[in-house]
Amino acid sequence: MPTGIIIAATPLGNIGDASPRLVHALANATVVAAEDTRRTASLAAALGVEIKGQLVSNFDHNEQARVGKLIEAARTGTVLVVSDAGMPVVSDPGFALIDAAHDANIPVTCFPGPSAVPTALALSGLHVGRFAFDGFAPRKQGARTTWLESLKTEKRAVCFFESPHRIAETLAHAAEVLGERRVAVCRELSKTYEQVKRGTLPELAEWAQDGVRGEITVVIEGAGDIAADVDSLIDAAQQRVDSGERLKAVCADLAKIHGVSKNELYDAVISAREN
Repeated sequence: MPTGIIIAATPLGNIGDASPRLVHALANATVVAAEDTRRTASLAAALGVEIKGQLVSNFDHNEQARVGKLIEAARTGTVLVVSDAGMPVVSDPGFALIDAAHDANIPVTCFPGPSAVPTALALSGLHVGRFAFDGFAPRKQGARTTWLESLKTEKRAVCFFESPHRIAETLAHAAEVLGERRVAVCRELSKTYEQVKRGTLPELAEWAQDGVRGEITVVIEGAGDIAADVDSLIDAAQQRVDSGERLKAVCADLAKIHGVSKNELYDAVISAREN
């Protein structure tokens, strides 16, 4: 194998998604830098591969310390970088090494393959032609509020990861800030119990109260093409009601398009009538 560093995607759950290039690299790399050596050894065994090179850990808490030795190994051999599942570097270990490798003029290549982000985007059934990936949602309420507020006028779809222990709280918080925005919760991608649940943020916040298990990727649809606040939609809502549509249905439709709360819009129209 050529000298340098290979970033390789590993299966999210279905072993059949392992590429032939990954199999070959596992068997022939000089060093395999793995997020979890036990998980990588199990993957190799399932693929019928014997890892002949050195298998070393490369995870959040030690990857910076590993950089020097891995760079030296890549000068004369092949260093294969893998995470537990999906693509390294994308919210997984690997960035410190790849950054240093480019600075040191060490060849870096990538063996494409499974990744939860494009998989969830494709499965969501939402408008995802333009999207942003935000890693894991902020854990603390203040930081999460700031993040969600920034999405009010974000026209791109937003994809992020979330823990099963926090998904209900995050969806409820998002519903408060973003209103009736459409969302897809994708769990256990490529695995036996894969599920894609789609609806509005309030609907899925209620659904999640019963508990959601597994590894979760969330896609929230972007704001409408015209960023709007509730007050700017009052006249449009009233015009449609005057044409014969029901106010609640109109508010729900406009809220979905513009990413505002249907309840706030409904109250605003009623208030404007009274005044």
